[in-house]
Amino acid sequence: MRFIDKILTICFVLLCPLAHAQEETPSKFSLEAYGGLGYGIVVNEGAMDYNLNSNQGELLINYSLTQNLYIQTGVGYNQLSGSGMYAEGSFYHERDLLKIPLMLSYNFRTIDKFRLIGSLGGFGQTIIKDDYQFLNGTQSNGFQGWSFGLQVSASFVYQLNSNLGLGIKFNGQSDVTSHEPNQSQFFEGTQRLNNLSSLGLVFTCGF
Repeated sequence: MRFIDKILTICFVLLCPLAHAQEETPSKFSLEAYGGLGYGIVVNEGAMDYNLNSNQGELLINYSLTQNLYIQTGVGYNQLSGSGMYAEGSFYHERDLLKIPLMLSYNFRTIDKFRLIGSLGGFGQTIIKDDYQFLNGTQSNGFQGWSFGLQVSASFVYQLNSNLGLGIKFNGQSDVTSHEPNQSQFFEGTQRLNNLSSLGLVFTCGF
């Protein structure tokens, strides 16, 4: 089962029971779960840039500052894959990233049960897997460490009821800092991920 399928299955299991819960006093907290597909550009220092496909998911918790403004944080997981070129030749690259975002979001009410949610903020992410498959073997852990960047998103959500919403979300991010090469590998120069964009399903739930 693909990673996005696992994320969406978990979201249904966790959020659907909450959708039927009724509370006398509305909570300031809510949940948002997202799974999407996209691509990004790997920018190399002193080497050719190349594209990677993205399979990502996020599970966020929101805290309301006002009726329409809230702060959100949580955890994201991103699986990247694609082909590129380096001094050693062509390769197939697989990278997994763990991300912690921190953003401000604003809830724009539209017609009927529809609403538009815009988010802007930053993130920190670290590499947990980094494999380069060449014809003569695989190089693991090519790059390491944390990178930091900026993230923006826009969601169009339909409220199924007072608690549960379902919609479409666009997510975009770019690194501001770079990942350092592992000293035990042949890579030279830093690397960062630019213009990582994805589109997918988003679930929201108040509790």
